[in-house]
Amino acid sequence: MVTSLRLGTRGSPLALWQAERVAAQIHARSGESCELVVIKTTGDRLTDVSLSTVGGKNVFVKEIERALQQGDIDLAVHSAKDMPAELPDGLAIPAVLPREDARDAVVLPTGATPLPELPPCELGNAFGQMPRVGSGSVRRVAQLSRAWPTARFRLIRGNVDTRLRKLDTGDYDLIILAVAGLKRLGYHDRISAAIDPDTCVPAPGQGIIAIETRADDPETIGRLEPLNDAPTAGALMAERAVVARLGGGCQVPIGAFAERLGDRLTLRAVVASLDGSRVLRREGAEAATDPRALGVAVAESLLEDGAGPLLEQAKTATTTETSTP
Repeated sequence: MVTSLRLGTRGSPLALWQAERVAAQIHARSGESCELVVIKTTGDRLTDVSLSTVGGKNVFVKEIERALQQGDIDLAVHSAKDMPAELPDGLAIPAVLPREDARDAVVLPTGATPLPELPPCELGNAFGQMPRVGSGSVRRVAQLSRAWPTARFRLIRGNVDTRLRKLDTGDYDLIILAVAGLKRLGYHDRISAAIDPDTCVPAPGQGIIAIETRADDPETIGRLEPLNDAPTAGALMAERAVVARLGGGCQVPIGAFAERLGDRLTLRAVVASLDGSRVLRREGAEAATDPRALGVAVAESLLEDGAGPLLEQAKTATTTETSTP
């Protein structure tokens, strides 16, 4: 008998694309269909403020995870970068799809002069004097403020289409978005340049579609495990271990990016001050069999170098901003 799984997702075009991708793979493997259950999250409702000021650890997943815990849905599909480093009790990630390009992208207005071919460290020189750069990520702003010291960073929120519209109507000179999201929505031609991870370390989980379910639901887990891409799962585990050890979230500038090279996993991570005046970077490599240990080791190295005070300053700054009338 063909059954239907209830799949929880946000309602943005990108979230629906990701949910439909997972549903198609489930159907191709098992013949089972998925009923998409659209759930509006806190992050979807608060579109005019920085995520860092609303306790941005899980604003795009909290309501979906609650529905999963309550049994209202059977599985949930997320952008892995939106998930908290520590999952709520009783939930698990049994599968992730192969990672798309994890880099951040420079997006210019429609009709703008294409960027010249420049080394990543010199890319900022192509934007002219004091360009208005749209970003909703403290991680991107902190790292790119250091790389592009003349840029003026301004908050931008909304889904990909909304941000592109704001850019094209003249609100910004350029915006920063994830390469993965642009590609998935068919906006390959809007990627003016991909930013090298040496210049801007991606967010933990960026470019990864994660599937979450209840840990005590072996039947659903069994259906999902064949979809799991092991190299991507290992990279995600290492990146999430960095954030878990540092105690970070969307309100603090943390980047982590792991890559599988043969039988080894390499990991680079960054912690920065909000204004980019201090940036701490560390790298590590271990056998791919223990990604969590690699993530913890790199995080410990950052803490030894002084990441703790930077993280506390960032949390204090965003808390103060939230409480200010």
